[in-house]
Amino acid sequence: MPHTIVTDICEGVADCVDACPVACIHDGPSKNAKGTDWYWIDFTTCIDCGICLQVCPVEGAIVPEERPDLQKTPQ
Repeated sequence: MPHTIVTDICEGVADCVDACPVACIHDGPSKNAKGTDWYWIDFTTCIDCGICLQVCPVEGAIVPEERPDLQKTPQ
């Protein structure tokens, strides 16, 4: 099951982007509710390796399940 980046908790640190082995993490097109940059995970590409969760320094920014209600995914 893919992981999810919680849009309104993400602070745009981007450690997850470089760590992802399948390049499924992309930058969001605008700022989030906190006014910071944010990233999103492409659920169709994510291989559920969990590396993003391990390297993210922002507590609660990534959850180990597919939660489209928490992630603002650009169309």
